[in-house]
This record gives sequence, structure tokens and C-alpha cells, in this order.
Amino acid sequence: MIRAYRAEDLPAVMGIADRAWRPIRKISREALGDRISDLLRPSGDEFSKGAEVRRQALTDPEHFWVCEEDGKVVGFITFALDEHNLGGEILNNAADPDCGIKGIGQQMYKAVLEYFRQKGMKFVKVSTGLDEGHARARRAYERAGFDRSLQFVTYYQEL
Repeated sequence: MIRAYRAEDLPAVMGIADRAWRPIRKISREALGDRISDLLRPSGDEFSKGAEVRRQALTDPEHFWVCEEDGKVVGFITFALDEHNLGGEILNNAADPDCGIKGIGQQMYKAVLEYFRQKGMKFVKVSTGLDEGHARARRAYERAGFDRSLQFVTYYQEL
């Protein structure tokens, strides 16, 4: 069941985010090194994504949904609408990597895509990494119907 985020969901959502991003944070640290990684994530790799998702929950709870199975939060999705350009954007989202349930992401994408259609959006976008840590996310987005992409790179330099 997909439903609106509630304040009491926050600990579960933060835990899901932190667990889901562990492999991504590891790859990022290997690529960027300790100094830049520590500057980007002063709360540490283990808890940085949960903190980011917490900020979204506090600043824009209207565009924050969770997936619940048997009374337990097993996924979350955040999103935004750009009514000027008639586009929607899927932001942070994850399924609990420890819950063992397949299809959570597809349920959430389907619900948000339908919401965008109802709001009159004409396109939707989602951004993800090209590294191996994001491979599952790329496959999930393609299964959800995302079939066009632009590729880019972000460079870093220590000062």
C-alpha cells in the first residue's frame, strides 16, 4: 500500500535510506577519497542519506510517500512538481534492502507517475548514478518505462 508520509515513519525511512545507500557511499568514497567524502558527508557515510531524507520529510512532507506492507514501512519515495515546465521529478526513493519483498519500487513509481498525470504533468525525470552502486536503480527505472536519458559527469578536485 502506498500512502502519505507521517511523522512517525521517520525512523523507519531514515533506516531504509541509510541501508540502501551503503554500497553507493562505499563506491563514492573509493572514487572521491576520504577528504572530499568527509566534507560532503560530515555525519558520516552510514547516516548521511537518512539525514538528507529527514530534511526532505521536514521541508516537503506533501511530496513524500511510503510503501507499507503488513503495517511496516518497506519503502519511500519523494518527488517534486515543476508546474511551470509541466514536469515531475522523482527524487530520493528506496525499498528496504532487508525486507525481501520484490516490486516495491515499481509500486511506488506507478503511484507517483499516476499522480503526475493527474496533476497535468507532461513528462517526468529521475536522476541516478552511472556507477555499479546505482545499477539496480537504473534497471528499476527502465522497467518503470524510463526510456530516454542524458549522461553527465561531475568532477571533483581537492583544494
